[in-house]
Parts: sequence; C-alpha cells; structure tokens
Amino acid sequence: MPEHTAQLATTGPRGAQVTAEALIAARFAARFVDVTGQTRALANLAGMRRARQRGRGVEFDEVRAYAAGDDVRAIDWRVTARSGTPHTKLFHEDREQPVLVAVDQRAPMKFGSTRCFKSVLAAHVGALTLWSGLQAGERIGGAVLGDLRLHDTRPKRSQHAVLNMIGDMVAEGTPNVSQSAPELTLGDLAQQLERIARPGSRIFLISDFHDLFEGDHLAPLRRLARKTQVVAVGIGDTLEAELPRAGYYAVTDGNSHSQLDTSLSGAREQYARDFLEHRDHTARRLRELRIPLLGISTHEDPLKQLLTVLPPR
Repeated sequence: MPEHTAQLATTGPRGAQVTAEALIAARFAARFVDVTGQTRALANLAGMRRARQRGRGVEFDEVRAYAAGDDVRAIDWRVTARSGTPHTKLFHEDREQPVLVAVDQRAPMKFGSTRCFKSVLAAHVGALTLWSGLQAGERIGGAVLGDLRLHDTRPKRSQHAVLNMIGDMVAEGTPNVSQSAPELTLGDLAQQLERIARPGSRIFLISDFHDLFEGDHLAPLRRLARKTQVVAVGIGDTLEAELPRAGYYAVTDGNSHSQLDTSLSGAREQYARDFLEHRDHTARRLRELRIPLLGISTHEDPLKQLLTVLPPR
C-alpha cells in the first residue's frame, strides 16, 4: 500500500450496530481504492487472468460482409437473407462496468469476538465498495439480504443509490434477540442478483458463506458468474477459527443459553481442523467458478485488506 494511503487508512469498524453515520463516512476512505480495477492478485485468486471488460459490447455500430474468423453469433440473418451473402454485425466496445454490492445481514452475521460484529464489517466493506464505484463514475447498486426480507437497488450513477443501500444495511444490521431463524438463503440473493445485473457487471458478494453448500445455492451463483465478474468477500472472526483456551464458557444465540467446555480432549484441535476444511472447501469451489475469495476478519482493517487485491487510486 502506498505510504500516503496507509497513513489515511482506517482502523476498521467497531461495535455491534450498523450505523448510517459510519457508512456515510466510509466515502473518505473509499477514495484510496479502485474497486473497478483489475490486478494480478485478484486474477490469481480467481485462478486465471481475467479481462476488465467481458464480451463484445452491446452498442450496435454497423453491418459489413462476413469475414473468416468473425463470431458466427453476430451474423445478421436478415441482411444475409436479403443480400444472399453472409453479413455480420459490428459493435462498439462497451466500456461501462456497473458495480453491484450484495451484503449478507442475516442472523449468523450478528456475531463477533473482537472489534465488531461480522454484520458491521460486511456493511462497512459494502459501503467502501459502493462509494469507490460511484467515485469511479460507474453505475452502482446491489442487494441486502436479511433473515426475512431481500432488498435491492437497481444500478444508478447516483449518490441516492448508495444512501438507499446504506438505509437497507442499517435496517437489517440491527441485532434482535427475538429474531427468528433465517428463511432467506444465499441462493435467494444470487437469484436476485441475476435479475438486476447486466452482463459485464462487477459484483462484490459479501458474506460468511455459511450456507454456500446447502441445497442448490451454487447453481444460481454459477449462472451469475458466467455473465458477470463476481468477487467474493468472506467475512470471518477469530473465534470461528480457534476456540478460546481451555475452560467453561457461557454461550447464547440470543434465544437459548448453554455452556461450552473447551477443555475436552481434542476439542480445540478438531474445531480448528473443521474450520480450515470448510474455508479451503469454500475457496476451492468458488475458484472452480472463477470467483476470487478475499477473506477479511473482524480484527482487520477492511481498506487495507481490499488494497491487497485491488489497485490503489
């Protein structure tokens, strides 16, 4: 990270509550990262080098006689039929790359053992990405996944789109001890993104991916990855990777209470192995879809972590 960027980097979000003030303030830090850029580090995470623009574009230019090597999918069959010789359509390259941000704010994200809840970190990363995309002159939008409701914002080149997303993240980022179990899934989020994302968009999918392998959630994500460039941001916490030292701990999910005994023989080792296995499996399956996975933990500075795979501005 350049020295001036490092000096201005934040120390990361704090607390258990997503607040509009913090997400609006993220626009200042967002000036130092380009979420529309492509880097070798990002391509390596995806398993290949990817071009910034996808496809041949969508703006029609002209029709000319077909030449060997032209894409047969671009043949203009009406002109071909009238003239009796093959003709193909030409297109201007579409330089626009809308940025969509999808943020998971379901109950499993309302957890954290250090500086903030995963839900707060996810919202902060989402806000950084939205502000950066807008500052790059792109249309921005996305979706916020709650336990019982899925909000979406259609891409616009407007600050109102960012503020609308911030409002949705604040609404769903409020911890609620009486909250019911999540009914919506990561698959529902991917299907909604399919409906609002145009080909060539860059999508930042921000979640802990706890239910990635449940049901058929990978199917809509696979379809989405075929027409857009998806970047997965995995939100985690140190307590998910390793149990605390041996002892008895009171634990609660907000509704029920129990005790956790971490002194049981092999418990901590097995817990750590299970976490690593799930993390590696998640990264491997996303890599198969050419989706890079960037992990950010609640004790880390999100701007610094984004700058490990995205170019500075």
